[in-house]
Amino acid sequence: MNPQDASIHVETLLALLLVASATAVVIKWVRVPYSVALVIAGLIIGLSKVMPPVSMTPELVLEIFLPALLFEASWNMDINALHRDWLPISVLATVGVIVCMLAVASILHFAGGMNMQTALLFGAMVSATDPVSVIALFRQMGIDKRLTMILEGESLFNDGTAVVLFQMMLAFAHTGGRFLPANTIGSFCFVVFGGAILGATIGYTASRITSAFEDHLLETTLTMVTAYGSYLLADYLHVSSIIAVVAAGIVVGNYGSRTGMSPTTRFAVNSFWEYAAFLVNSLLFLLIGLQVQLPLLLKHANIIGLGVLAVFAARLLVVYGICPFVSTKDLPIPDKWRHLMFWGGLRGALVMALALSLPLAFPDREAIINMTFGVVLFTLLVPGLTMEPLVRFLGMAPKQEKPIVLV
Repeated sequence: MNPQDASIHVETLLALLLVASATAVVIKWVRVPYSVALVIAGLIIGLSKVMPPVSMTPELVLEIFLPALLFEASWNMDINALHRDWLPISVLATVGVIVCMLAVASILHFAGGMNMQTALLFGAMVSATDPVSVIALFRQMGIDKRLTMILEGESLFNDGTAVVLFQMMLAFAHTGGRFLPANTIGSFCFVVFGGAILGATIGYTASRITSAFEDHLLETTLTMVTAYGSYLLADYLHVSSIIAVVAAGIVVGNYGSRTGMSPTTRFAVNSFWEYAAFLVNSLLFLLIGLQVQLPLLLKHANIIGLGVLAVFAARLLVVYGICPFVSTKDLPIPDKWRHLMFWGGLRGALVMALALSLPLAFPDREAIINMTFGVVLFTLLVPGLTMEPLVRFLGMAPKQEKPIVLV
């Protein structure tokens, strides 16, 4: 890279940060979720062409942005709350993802005539939820913490399940549809549980190291090494990188931060990851808006419409079909919660990154990518903008709301 190219990239980054800052200021007066406002800002910038094109590459999302987001969310996750609602979270993040994939694939295959291998691949691709704006809204409005925990926990763990299924379905498509159930189930369990064990081990080791000294800068650096190191090592060992980062973050956040960090260090580390998540989310949602090309979306409008219908139908099946079996007398999931869980199943950057990672020679790659972009854009804008009115319509908004949070 020559100096001129570097300066262009720096200028672009600064411009994106300026837009993100301006958007954060604007939403103080306009009641729009921050992430949704960023997508709209990205759309406006992309259509007006006031900035040079900025590409969202799979490597950027999966290797740079995603570990930071996963680690920050898992670092802040309360292990006791997670244990309390482990049943709905684990079932939604595993069985729910599989049901979503099969439902989407069936609709696209039988109603849209899509090849079954491609339909399964798309179903796996769009099965990961990303309700960042919904969770932020729930916290702002003071919605029941259990509902927020279930949505956030499902999103955190179903990312790993969806990526594993996507990789399996991609291999399935490349082999011409040859499916070996025993090998597939065994591989799935190895990848998921292998990632969890590896991440927990790395998190425990990092926690023991941090207890040996007291230096908030060094300990913050070690958490960063833990986040990205667990991702890269898991990828090298061919287990789930996402599950590894989540497991490492949960262990460090719930064990290492309490046993090996002073209150001052804990505050410093928490502040660092809070800002990192804010920065990454801001850039990601801006990039989502910038990637959308309306002429291509219009060109593939019919298949995008079918894709949106399939995703919502699958989400309806997952939420209303699974919740009755994981709702107990002591820990119920009321009907009003289910309505919000259904409408809050947004899709985000991970889904787009998986679509962009499709091989260049993959059949109908352009149509699949634009169908994916259309689904992501629709879920972010429509449910994203109507979630607050739905909360109020259902009578779930407390009289006094909490201060606005951005992410």
